[in-house]
Amino acid sequence: MRRMIRANVERSFRVRVRLLAGCMAVVCFGTLTAQLFRLQLLEGEWYARKAAGQQLRDTVVPADRGEIYSANGVLLATNASCWTIRASPREIPDDKVALAAAGMADILQLDHAEVLEKFSQRSSNDCLLKYRVDKTAADAVRDFCEQNGVTGILINQDSKRYYPQGAFLASVLGFTNVDNVGVSGLELQYNSRLTGSAGLVMTAANAWGYTMQHSYAAIETPVQGDSLVLTIDTNIQHYLENALAYAVAEHNVAQRAVGIVMEVNTGRVLAMATTQAYDPNQPRVIYDETVRAAVEALNGEEKAAARTLAQQTQWRNKAVSDLYEPGSVFKLITAAAALDAGVVTPNSTFLCTDSINVAGTRFHCANHRRHGVQTLTQCLMNSCNQGFIQVGARLGKQKFYDYFKAFGLCEATGIDLPAEPKKSEHYTAERMGPVELASCSFGQSSKISYLQMLSAVCAVVNGGKLMQPYVVQQVVSPEGRVLQQTQPVLKGNPICEQTSLAMRQMMEQVVLKGGGHNAYVAGFRIGGKSGTSQKLDSEDENARIASFVAAAPIDDPQVAVLVCLDEPHSWTTAGGSLSAPVCAEVLEHTLTYLGIARQANAEENEQHALAAAAVPVQDGDSDNGL
Repeated sequence: MRRMIRANVERSFRVRVRLLAGCMAVVCFGTLTAQLFRLQLLEGEWYARKAAGQQLRDTVVPADRGEIYSANGVLLATNASCWTIRASPREIPDDKVALAAAGMADILQLDHAEVLEKFSQRSSNDCLLKYRVDKTAADAVRDFCEQNGVTGILINQDSKRYYPQGAFLASVLGFTNVDNVGVSGLELQYNSRLTGSAGLVMTAANAWGYTMQHSYAAIETPVQGDSLVLTIDTNIQHYLENALAYAVAEHNVAQRAVGIVMEVNTGRVLAMATTQAYDPNQPRVIYDETVRAAVEALNGEEKAAARTLAQQTQWRNKAVSDLYEPGSVFKLITAAAALDAGVVTPNSTFLCTDSINVAGTRFHCANHRRHGVQTLTQCLMNSCNQGFIQVGARLGKQKFYDYFKAFGLCEATGIDLPAEPKKSEHYTAERMGPVELASCSFGQSSKISYLQMLSAVCAVVNGGKLMQPYVVQQVVSPEGRVLQQTQPVLKGNPICEQTSLAMRQMMEQVVLKGGGHNAYVAGFRIGGKSGTSQKLDSEDENARIASFVAAAPIDDPQVAVLVCLDEPHSWTTAGGSLSAPVCAEVLEHTLTYLGIARQANAEENEQHALAAAAVPVQDGDSDNGL
C-alpha cells in the first residue's frame, strides 16, 4: 500500500514537472518567437539601417552646377576642381595626434590650437578642416600623411564655381557661397535649375568605425545641373563696360554708374553693367580701393559693419534693384502720353519765362534759362521744365497717372533677375496735387528703376509695345537638349504707332539740333534725351544723376541704350555733356557690330555741326526746377 501511494506521488510530481517544463517552454519560446517577429518583421528595416550605418560609411559627391553661356557662345560661369579636407579623429593614432595637428595647421594655414582641440576629441568620427582647397594643398596633405604614417585624414574631391571672365558681367551673374548655392544674380535666380543631383560613394567600415582596406564601394553618379544661355552678347557687353569704366574714372562718379542695352522690339537685354564691379571669384574682396582703405581704417564692430555694407553695395545690381529720379529723360513719357491723349501736337506752343507759378510754388528751367515761345518739339530739344509743366497740366493728373501705369512704371518689369523692387515710388492720381503733377511732368518727385525707364522708352520708339525684359534665352540640359526657350512677352500697348512715329521724329531733332547733340554718330540716325536729376533724398543738395537714353536707327529702332552716372564730380553734372558721349560710343560700336550700315548724309552732318556749335555747354536738363 505504501508502495502504491509512493508511486502515485512520484507520478503526480512528474506530471507537474512536465507541465511546468511545458509552460516554461511555451513562455520562453513564445517570448523568443515574439521577439523574433518584432525584430525581423516589425523593426527589421530599422535594425538593417542601423547595421548599415555601422558597417558602411557614405560620402556625398557634389554635382557640378550647370554652366552659363553668353548669346554668342562665350563661357561665363563653369566649375573648377577643388578639395575638402576632413578628419576622423578616432582614426588618428594616439601617438600621431600632435604631429597631425601641427602638419594640418601648417599646410592649411589654420590655427594650431583649434586643430589640436578637434583631434583630441577621440570619439569624434568627422570634423571639417577646410573647404575649397586647391590641388597643391591637397597634394601636400596627402604627402604628409603618407610620409608620417598618419591615418584618419580625408581628402574629398569637390568643385567650386569659377568665372573665367573675372569681373565681366559680375552684377548679372552673381556668385555662389562655399556650399555652391547661389547668393545673388542669375546664380540665385536660377539656383534650382543650375544645381545638379549629388552622387554617393559608400565604403565598408569595421566594428570600430574605421574604413576597411580593400573594401567595396558603391557609387551613385552625380548629375550636373542645367545650363543657361543668355541674351547678353559679350561684344556689346564689352563696349558698354569699357565706356562706363572710362566715364566713371574721368568724371569721378561717386555712387557707381549704370548702363543697359536692350533690343527694343523684344525686351532682350543685350548688355547690362554696374560700374565699378567686383570679381565673383573673390566676391568678398572690396574692389573699390577708396572704400577698402576706409573700411580697413576702422576697428571692431564698426569695421565689420562697414565691410558688410561695402560688400552688399558692390554686389547690388543697380540697374535692376535701385530706384532713382529719372529727371528730364522722363519728359519722353510725358510728351508721348500728351500726344497719345490728343491734348497736344508736336507743333503746340508753350511759353517759358523766368519762372512759372504753380499753386504758389515757382518752377524755373535749369540755369534759369528763358526759352520764350516754343513748340513741343523745341521744348524737348531744349529740355524745358516750364514747357513740360504746361504739358502735364493739359494732360491732367488722372491721365498722367494712367499713362504712367500703362508704361509699366508702377510695378516690377518681371525681368528674370532677383531683387527687383515690387513697385516704384510714385503719386497716384488721388494723392497728386498741382505741384506734384508739375514736378512729376519733368521727371522729379517719382522714383523708378533704371530698367523700368529703358523699357518704357523702348515702348515709346517701337510702335507702342511694352515688352518684358529678360536675360536668359534658353535653359539647356546636360545632354544639350533645350528645356526652356524664352519668348518675348507683350505686357501692354501704352501708345499707338502714330504717337510713336511722332516721338521718334522729335527725339531725332534732340540729337541733331538740341541738347542731345553729344550722342550724334555720323552715318547713323539716332534719337535720344538727356537728364540731370537731383537726388531729393540725398543729404548733399548738389548730388545729381547724369543720364542719357538713345535709340537707333531712329527710323527703324533696333537697340536702345541708357547710361546713368550717379553723383559725378566733374566740370558739369549735365547728362547731355557726360552721359551722351558714352551712349554714342556704345551705339556706334553696337550698330557696326550688328551689321547696320552707315548712311552718308552730308546735309545732316552739317546741320549737326552747326547745332553743336550753337548749343551751350550747360544744356537744359532739369534739376528740381524750384
